[in-house]
Amino acid sequence: EAPRVLNVNVGVLGHIDSGKTALARALSTTGSTAAFDRAPQSRARGITLDLGFSCLRTALPPQLGPGPGELQFTLVDCPGHASLIRTIIGGAQIIDLMMLVIDVTKGMQTQSAECLVIGQIACQKMVVVLNKIDLLPEGKRQSAIEKMTKKMQKTLENTKFCGCPIVAVAAKPGGPEAPESENPLGVSELIESQAYLPSRDPSGHFLMAVDHCFSIKGQGTVMTGTILSGSVSLGDNVEIPALKVTKKVKSMQMFHTPVTYAMQGDRVGICVTQFDPKLLERGLICTPESLHTIHAAIISLKKIQYFRGSLQTKAKFHITVGHETVMGRVMFFSPAPADFNEEIKENVFDFEKDYLYQEEYLSKDSNSSDENKENDQVEVQLPRQQWALLEFEKPVTCPKLCLVIGSKLDTDIHANTCRLAFHGVLLQGMEDKNYMETFLPKLKVYKLKHKEGQVERVMDDYSVIGRSLFKKETNIQIFVGLKVKLSTGEDGIIDGGFGQSGKFKIRIPDGLKPDTKMLLTVASKKKSKAGKGDTTKEDESSKNDSAQPVTISLLFKRYVFDMQKKMIQS
Repeated sequence: EAPRVLNVNVGVLGHIDSGKTALARALSTTGSTAAFDRAPQSRARGITLDLGFSCLRTALPPQLGPGPGELQFTLVDCPGHASLIRTIIGGAQIIDLMMLVIDVTKGMQTQSAECLVIGQIACQKMVVVLNKIDLLPEGKRQSAIEKMTKKMQKTLENTKFCGCPIVAVAAKPGGPEAPESENPLGVSELIESQAYLPSRDPSGHFLMAVDHCFSIKGQGTVMTGTILSGSVSLGDNVEIPALKVTKKVKSMQMFHTPVTYAMQGDRVGICVTQFDPKLLERGLICTPESLHTIHAAIISLKKIQYFRGSLQTKAKFHITVGHETVMGRVMFFSPAPADFNEEIKENVFDFEKDYLYQEEYLSKDSNSSDENKENDQVEVQLPRQQWALLEFEKPVTCPKLCLVIGSKLDTDIHANTCRLAFHGVLLQGMEDKNYMETFLPKLKVYKLKHKEGQVERVMDDYSVIGRSLFKKETNIQIFVGLKVKLSTGEDGIIDGGFGQSGKFKIRIPDGLKPDTKMLLTVASKKKSKAGKGDTTKEDESSKNDSAQPVTISLLFKRYVFDMQKKMIQS
């Protein structure tokens, strides 16, 4: 029986030039096919372009349980260049442990912060590596390391990685030009300290992120990658959803050893026949039919606290779903105000409920109401959960429930700001291209509408004529029967239009109060007097008149996706 090999995926992330690749090289003993800046353009730049993969094996540390076995760390060296953040987002979803590499002479930098954000969304455990300690003069080295360690602890205080280990190393003493004989400092301790057994689940649909695809003469085409969920066995059918092609697994290898089975978290090469490797450089393969291709989606989401600025409805973001990034437009909505505090079930969306349309994602810093500015005590009520409708510019293929990240990748790279705006979970995808007609009417998101007009004059005790509530061209018929309220307290019902200029008649079932009648009669008398000529009087009367007009207010809600645009009053 071959000793069991446990694969732990370690993401090496950090700001550009913090020494990630040197660290990965120092850590690793076996380079896998994609390792270490293999792309020629990347060698020239000295920057890791692709997700470089390499691995090292150590005997299973005793604290991890009995039995022979090896622990295999697969190092996922993630690009640090800001413009390559798309790749990082693709890579961070297969990471058990994140190593955030910090240049000890520089501390946190913009991209370190972005990596931290991605880590919090997509990863459970982290270790901070303070690299390049060989650049610190020996006498002051210890105190400088302690100072930076404290600083990092402070930074991590409010994140889920609070209290995570912070280790100081020199991955390549003397820098890139130094001879290979220089031994790295502190690297072996780093590995020992971080071993843990990630939990693995072989159930569920098979899904694998392929990062390389090449052909081997006489064998077929090999796709290598990391299994994100489920498991795969020899002879299984797998689908390449982007190409709508299904292939049979002919053979499999894990780190140059043939295997018949592999599961979540494993790095594996799968061989199929009659498939042109050029068709798939990277992408997803899965259990046939388990992914869907969608044009729009409903997601639950949270804003990322480091993102500056508000998240506006109708804004466009780069949306990363599964392993694709596309442009998409958002529309935010929240529970109806009465349900703000209700417990919401995770990972399902309830189409029975009503939801309130929002112009922006509600957060503590939303500038929704200026009145609250003066009295800061007013606690803005935030709902427990918020959602968004995403509409993609082109269809996306992804698992049914998957991580979604929204970012503004067009922000200037050199601007010192986090470009990741929100993260969430895809709850419901829309596969129909005509989702506007077929699907969205089921989504009960409403807007509250408030229109105001004025009473023009009294007709009799039970009716008045109103103006300024509708435009001249509005078809008043559709408003007939809606309830209105006068500012003096009476309830009324819109009875129909009056004349051609957008005026209308209101029926007051309980009759006008005497005071209201007086108010209105006085106002209209003044008007008629003023009309008789004297200009000075007209000025006075319009002052009085505007002081106390009787207003009419009409409140109703309208569902955003209702084709009939019905108005609803409770």
